[in-house]
Amino acid sequence: MRRLYAFLGGVIAIVALLFSISLVMKKTNDTGGNKLVVYNWGDYIDPELLEQFTEETGIQVQYETFDSNEAMYTKIKQGGTTYDIAVPSDYMIDKMRREDLLVKLDKSKLEGLEHIGQEFLGKSFDESNDYSIPYFWGTVGIIYNTSLIDEEIAHWEDLWNPDFENSIILVDGAREVMGFGLNSMGHSLNSKNMAELTAVAERLNQLTPNIKAIVADELKGYMIQGDAAIGVTFSGEASEMLDANEDLVYVVPSEGSNLWFDNLVIPKTVKHEEEAYAFINFMLRPEVAAQNAEYIGYATPNTKAKALLPAEITEDEAFYPSQETVEKLEVYDNLGQKWLGIYNDLFLQFKMYRK
Repeated sequence: MRRLYAFLGGVIAIVALLFSISLVMKKTNDTGGNKLVVYNWGDYIDPELLEQFTEETGIQVQYETFDSNEAMYTKIKQGGTTYDIAVPSDYMIDKMRREDLLVKLDKSKLEGLEHIGQEFLGKSFDESNDYSIPYFWGTVGIIYNTSLIDEEIAHWEDLWNPDFENSIILVDGAREVMGFGLNSMGHSLNSKNMAELTAVAERLNQLTPNIKAIVADELKGYMIQGDAAIGVTFSGEASEMLDANEDLVYVVPSEGSNLWFDNLVIPKTVKHEEEAYAFINFMLRPEVAAQNAEYIGYATPNTKAKALLPAEITEDEAFYPSQETVEKLEVYDNLGQKWLGIYNDLFLQFKMYRK
């Protein structure tokens, strides 16, 4: 009988222990669990800042990454996974906002929004910034190797120079390629004019002898190693290339290009909302934003943070273009399913044509 009582006592003790563990786990996963799940692009924040945030607040950060806006959108739309902060790009913010995938921000909980330059607020994808806070911004431009070509490149039309046969690498993106094609003909990169788009597709076909490759992340390595003379890429990517190869030059054509934004948002999958606001406020602090900008190499929309950066960074018009150039830059609009499909189809035809 004593053995039975001892056995039952042991069982009860084990059950009690398991119950205690489940309570601890529940508390950890609860909305007030002093935790934050950030869903961001890879290598898109200074890791030291995540450690500093945890040290200051006690909030543990779980950092997960995605490699495209579409992958991020799909994961959040499916639900079932907790993401408290996400960092989508402009057109995707508009799409997610329209599909009720974002939390409307309580601006009374925001501290430091006044540090963001007015020129970076009120964009078409979120006109009142009710759902998003600017994180980084940049451009699409041309990078070229001065040791491989003698000519100076300043305009999109220069890419069609027959001297550049088999010399150009393009980023693998329909909006980027169709966009510079449209800009080269004096059109908006958000054109919904079928005649303009058809003409641009024909013009891009004429560029094919000069195209060496159409790639994604590999573009950076090709340009750094001198395997290609010219590339069309994003300013942040170009910044890394310039650091690694002193023969490279990055230029934003003055006739127009893309002005892109990546913004902080709180998706509907949020489980740690107060922690999310704490993180946004932390990233809005000028000294934090400046450190992050220097680490990443992208342009900060935080005017007080910009003032803390070295002059050689902020005076470089390749990455902080003049106001005259900025006025000719456009944000990618959410074209809608029909027109986005047309852009994608024309881009696919262009890629097939060059083969």
